[in-house]
Amino acid sequence: MTTEKATFGAGCFWQVEENFRQIDGVIDTKVGYEGGHVDNPTYEQVCSGTTGHVEVCQVEFDPERVSFEELIAKYFAIHDPTQLNRQGPDVGFQYRSVLFTHSDEQARVADRVIAEAQPRFKSPIVTAVEPASTFWIAEEYHQCYVAKQGDRRGLISSLFGS
Repeated sequence: MTTEKATFGAGCFWQVEENFRQIDGVIDTKVGYEGGHVDNPTYEQVCSGTTGHVEVCQVEFDPERVSFEELIAKYFAIHDPTQLNRQGPDVGFQYRSVLFTHSDEQARVADRVIAEAQPRFKSPIVTAVEPASTFWIAEEYHQCYVAKQGDRRGLISSLFGS
């Protein structure tokens, strides 16, 4: 089986990961940090807003079972792509809406899907599409956090009905 990766920034990575874990065809998920200028950042460093990283969920998927386009559709269903540097009460650059693409084809698909989705939103979609850079896996306690701890916050699901 050949798999692909997709990386999504959409606010707090806990709920993002939990939503993607539910999709048939998703093989694995990891939460971490991407897009910054500090090697091996910690959660505390990223939350300080000084590293330039975004909290992300990296998804490994089987493109024979779920397409990248379908993953983007889910992504738009679980967060508000019109919010700049925030999701719900989480505010800061580390919570921005961004798709880190792993190929030129993913970038083309992301740009097309965003353009096609724009009419469904009252405000402009601010989701950035950027080439994937170094993914730094988050601390172990963040991995599958909702599954391990239960959804104590429910921010994205309560705000966006997923």
